[in-house]
This record gives sequence, structure tokens and C-alpha cells, in this order.
Amino acid sequence: MRIKRLLSALVVSVVCHITVIFIAGLDLMGASYHLSETHLDYFDLGEEVVLFRAQEPPKPSVRKPVFDSVNDKDLHGRDRTFPLRHQAETLTTLDVRSTTEALKNAPSADLSNTSMSTPESLPVPDLSNNRVRINTPESAAITKEVMFKRPPGLAPVQNVGAAHGRFEMDTEYIVLGNVEAPLRQPVRGEAATAVAVTGRNPHNAKGLQPQILNPPNGAAYDDVYFKDAGTNPFIDTEDDAFSTFGMDVDTAAYAVMRRYLQDGYLPPSEAIRVEEFVNALDYDYAPPTDDAFAIHLEGAPSKFGEGKRLQLLRIGIQGRVIPDTDRKDAILTFVVDVSGSMGRENRLGLVKQALTLLLEQLRPSDKVGIVVYGSNARVVLPHTSIVNREYILTAIRALAPEDATNAEAGLRMGYELATQNAKSDYINRVILCSDGVANVGQTGSDAILEKIRTYVKEGITLTTVGFGMGNYNDVLMEQLANNGNGSYAYVDTLREAKRIFVENLTGTLQVIAKDAKIQVEFNPETVSRFRLVGYENRGLAHEDFRNDTVDAGEVGAGHSVTAIYEIKLHNNAVGQLATVFIRHEDPDTGHVTEVNESIATDALKKTFEEATPTFQLAASVAEFAEILRGSFWAQKGSLKNVRQTLEGILPHLEAKTPEHGLRNEELLSLVRKAQHLKEKREG
Repeated sequence: MRIKRLLSALVVSVVCHITVIFIAGLDLMGASYHLSETHLDYFDLGEEVVLFRAQEPPKPSVRKPVFDSVNDKDLHGRDRTFPLRHQAETLTTLDVRSTTEALKNAPSADLSNTSMSTPESLPVPDLSNNRVRINTPESAAITKEVMFKRPPGLAPVQNVGAAHGRFEMDTEYIVLGNVEAPLRQPVRGEAATAVAVTGRNPHNAKGLQPQILNPPNGAAYDDVYFKDAGTNPFIDTEDDAFSTFGMDVDTAAYAVMRRYLQDGYLPPSEAIRVEEFVNALDYDYAPPTDDAFAIHLEGAPSKFGEGKRLQLLRIGIQGRVIPDTDRKDAILTFVVDVSGSMGRENRLGLVKQALTLLLEQLRPSDKVGIVVYGSNARVVLPHTSIVNREYILTAIRALAPEDATNAEAGLRMGYELATQNAKSDYINRVILCSDGVANVGQTGSDAILEKIRTYVKEGITLTTVGFGMGNYNDVLMEQLANNGNGSYAYVDTLREAKRIFVENLTGTLQVIAKDAKIQVEFNPETVSRFRLVGYENRGLAHEDFRNDTVDAGEVGAGHSVTAIYEIKLHNNAVGQLATVFIRHEDPDTGHVTEVNESIATDALKKTFEEATPTFQLAASVAEFAEILRGSFWAQKGSLKNVRQTLEGILPHLEAKTPEHGLRNEELLSLVRKAQHLKEKREG
């Protein structure tokens, strides 16, 4: 009887052991079959680290992004690498491969002599908010665990995961590894720099060294897009005595130039738009008393131009000033790019600082809404009164980089949100904050604006504000603003953000003139030929000047517009020189107004030095821009002459505000930097 009981107990024990072993085997296989929903952790194999499945992974409510930028050349392409940001003393890496065979051939983990405990020498990272997904059907058939070398002295991979949502790509497997993080990556002017991502230690692997990827063709930055609009030629007045163009108050090109020079590089010629250099400075024009604009004309011999009898004609247009207390209430819709590239150079951080500055200037009757876009767009803050300032600030502070860049979806959703809450007696404006990179959906300005053109016609204006350099699209940002009835600025420093959103807030938000155009009629009896300096991409057909259906420029309250002409006079020319016409539409009443002002030859100064200091300042800025862009008409131009001219006139300039004085001094500093870099390049 006792023997029978012993045999029964033995049988039960054997069955239990077999069952436990069988269940454990199924669980281990499940770790491979269900990798797409697996929480990853570590255990120690001496010099090797093996990934395994935690028994009860916590369910994350938010998955925070960890990568800074995406190679946007071909979002749907394969075999690409995503550089990630630093985590303490490590640089996390993520390598997306596109072949299943590589994973099938990965070495299996030998677990026969492995303890499931983790020694203190190998810290276990907190991966509770991260997962690794395998998005291909083949992954279900893969049964092998993936094993990596852990180089001595390097911490394990930390915080590997993805932002909310996923990339629109065919991801087949993900390799996780360690790369030693330098204290500061050796960059070229903060350009994009990538360390080869291999999942191995680049210092210990045979024949493998870190690869610093510099921009091609000796460029200062990678993937920067500018468009060369050419250079206006001289026009003989016998052939055409008219010059017609749309007003432009943009200043982005000046700030872009400053970014290049501060980083130690001369800007590319195609990045230079002369009118944006000239309009970046203040010339203290007197404001109008009754009309929307006051016209100020001044002329003098050119100090910089080629040829004899060459004169400069400056046309200064000052818009009506509206005190901040009198501006309209505003309904603002921020459309914020939170794609991976916005994590570079702390771009998104600067956006958040800029929006915070703007928020502090708004009134309780103003409202703010926020739309963000990565791969897709979403509303993160419905339009909210500034009374709830802290709530809005919380939404701004929570912005974080995510994944790809669908600018089309972001702008479309931003305009939809703005339209839903628009009021006819309010400022209804969309403010796009981005590096201009669009790599999902429609990626060109024309295609994107085709989606939102109907919203533009409903009176919702667009301001585009650019951030970052390297992986930056100036073309898209400028054209969106031009066609979106708004303005384009570039923020390279917090001071520039303050200038746009604090010092010029009313001008940034409230428009005083729509479709504003300028037409200059020269007198062929006195003027032999003329050339408009800049405004190449603002030209209009002469017959469109009085065609009020043609889109032109928008001007904000208190903004000024300056245009400079080089003109050559006939010998002994006397009489009327030119007449300047301005035509615009009142944004509130729709009423179209046209005004004009004339100048005669006897108003021209005898010498350049007799002209007002602000005239000399405008001429110097224009020459500075012409030299930087390699204009044919400035081939013999000298930055030394520009510098010496500025040094002579700055003591005589009376700045309206301390900020204007600092900007003038900064200009001289930038000319000196450019002169040094140009002389160094030319040997």
C-alpha cells in the first residue's frame, strides 16, 4: 500500500515538472512571437546583454519621443538611420533595417547556464514608457532572441521608444545598441552630424570608427533650401519707364545671414534677399496723419554703384501706427512643428520660449489655440482665453519632438480650427512655427496652399516663423507667407523672438493694408535708365497695379517699407525725376485707396555725405546685401567701404529705442565678420 502511494506521488511529481517545463517553453517562445508588443529589459551574460520579455510589462499612457531628427529625403525609403539625442553619458541609437534575413541569422541566446537575476554592476534602465514594434508579418515566424555585445565602460541602451503614433514605413526589425557619447559632437556650424549607428561600440569594433557626416560640397549646413530669384537688370526708360512690385515687410533673410556669420560662415548667395536686409533696419520715417501710408523720397549720388552720374533714390513708406492699447482683440492659432527635426539645436525649445514671450503680451480678451503636427496633426489646445494663461503655458511647455513632418496636415487643421472660431471684428491669424521641412503629404508651397486657399480668402492671415539651420526650408516658409497674406520672419535668437513678438507685436498681428503695391514712373526726359535693388520675387505686371484682384503684399501697423533704385541721369538733366504711386485695400472696409508723391532733380543732394544718416544707412545695408549675394552690379563692391561708411554714420544716427541702437551696432559687427570671412576665403 505504501509503495502504491509512493508511486502515485512520483507520477504526480513527474507530471507537474513536465507541465511546468512545457509552460515555460511556451512562454519563452511567446517572447519571440510577440515582440511587437514586448517590454524590453536586461539580464547579464558577462560581456553580453540579451533582450528578454518582462513578465508583466506596465502599460504606458504616454510614449515620449527620444530621437531628434529624421532623414527626410525619402520617408518611405528603406535602410535609414535616425540619430538620437544624448541620455546622460550615453547616446542612444536606433537602427531601422529592411531585410528579414539579417534578423533570422542573428545568434540565438544560450540560456542554459544563465541566471535570471541582474547584478548591480549592470543598471536596469526604466523602460516602462517605451516599446519596440515590429510591423511586418514575417516577425511572427522569428523565434530567435537578439543578442548584443556590451562594450566595457558603456551603459546599456536607455529610453528607446517612439512617439505617440508610428512612422509610415515598412519596418521589419529594430536593432538597439550603445554608442559612446562625446561631450559635444564635432559639428560644422551646428550642422547635422551623425555618428554611424551599428549597435556596436565604434571604438572597440574591428576596423570601425565613428563617422562624422559633413554636409556635401563644403556647405555650412546640410539640407538647407533657398531659391535664387536672380538680380534685377538696368532698364532703359525709352523701353519701359515703369517699375511695379508688391510691398514686402519680411526680414527673415537678414536673420538667416546673421545666423551664418555668427557660426563662422558666409551665407550662400541665394539666401540673400536685399529688400529683407534693408527692411530689417529702422529709418525713423514720420508716420502719416490721416492716410494709411506716408511717402518719403530722398536721392543722392551713389557711393557704391558703378559708372558716372549714378544716383540712388530711396523710397520710404511708413505705415499708420496703432498703439498697443488700440489694437483689435486677437484669435491666434499656433501651428507648431513637433517633428523629429525640431529637436535639433533646441529648435522646439526656442519656439516655446518665443510663444511664452508672445503670451505675456496678450490681453484677457485675446484667445489662443494650438495645433501640432508630426506625421499627423492634432489639436492640443482649443481656443482658450488668456484669462487661463497658466493653462495655456502648460500646453506650451508640454510640447515635445515626435516623428515625421506633415506640414500640409498641420496647416489644414490649423486653418480649420481658426475658421471655426473666427470673428469678423477680431484679428484672425495663424502663426506657423517650423523649420520648413515637409516630408509627409504635400511638401511644396503651391500644393499645400491649394488645400488652404479658401481659408485665406476668408480673411485669416498667416505668419510664418522659421527656426533652426541645417535641415531648413527657407523656400517653403517664404512662399507660404507670401501666398498666405502674411509675413515671414526667422528666429535665430531669443532677442529676435522678442523683436517680433514683443516690440512689434501689434505690427505682427494687425494688418493695415492688403494687396499693397508700388509703381514708380520715371521721367524719360531726365532718367536714362534705372534698376530696382531687390524685390526680384515681388515683381508685378504694370497692368496689374490697378487690378485689385491681383495678390500683392500685406503691411502691419507701424511697419515701414523701403525701396532703393539706382538711376542714371541724362547729361544736364533738370525737371521731374519720378512719381511714386501706392495702391492698397483697407482690410476692414475693402475700400481701395491710391496715393502718390513726386520728386524732382533739384531735390537730389550734391554728394552722398550730404544725405541724411538714415539714407546713408539704407544705402550701406543694400550694398552689404548686394556684395554677399555676388550681384553683377556689385562686382567691384568692397565690404571695407561699407564698414567704413557705417563707422562714420552710426554716431549720427538717433535710434528711437535702445533696441534700434543695438541693432545698428550689430549691423556693423556683422559687416566686420563678413569682411573677415570674405578676405579669409579669397586668401
